[in-house]
Amino acid sequence: MRVIAGVAKGLHLKVPSKSPIRPTTDLVRGAIFSILESVTGDWSRVLDMYAGTGALGIEALSRGAQWADFVEQDARCCAIIKENLEITGLADGSHVYCVNARRALTFLHDSYNIVFADPPYALPGLDKFVLEIGGADVLGVGSILVLPHSSRVFLGESYGQLRQLKERRHGDTLISIYRKEAKQ
Repeated sequence: MRVIAGVAKGLHLKVPSKSPIRPTTDLVRGAIFSILESVTGDWSRVLDMYAGTGALGIEALSRGAQWADFVEQDARCCAIIKENLEITGLADGSHVYCVNARRALTFLHDSYNIVFADPPYALPGLDKFVLEIGGADVLGVGSILVLPHSSRVFLGESYGQLRQLKERRHGDTLISIYRKEAKQ
C-alpha cells in the first residue's frame, strides 16, 4: 500500500501483520479522492475514524490538508499510524487518538471539513453510527462524510442533517459521500 498523490506520493505505508483490519485499497482511495475533488475545495482539517493504517488521513495530508486527527482503538494500529506519519514526513500536522470511534465523538468538539469513517465491514448498526456521527460536533454545516462500506449494506439518502451527495461502487466496496446541511 502506498500514498497515491501529493507530497508523499509513492511512499509505502506499513500495515500491521496478522491484523483483522482491511486497509482501503489504492483503487478505492483513488476513487474517494477523485470524488472529493469534485464536491469540496476545503481540505484544511480532516478526521480519519477507524483509521487502521491511517491511509485515508495520510493521503489527505499528502494532498494538502493542513491538519488530520486519527482515531483508532487498536494499539498496534495506532503505533503503525504514527510510524506511517513519520515515514511520510507528515507527523507535525496530525494527532493520533487511540480510542474507539464512539468514545472519540464524546470529546472531539471541533468540526472537520472532511471526516473519513471506514468501519469494519461487519460493524452492526452502521446506519445508527451514521446518524450518530451526523449529530456530533465533528461535522459542521458543509462538512463532508466519506464512508466506504460493504456493498451488501444499504445506507439511506439522508440521516438527520446528512444528505447523500454521491455513491460509487468499486468491487465489494460502496463509497457513500454525505454533506451536512443546515437545519431547516
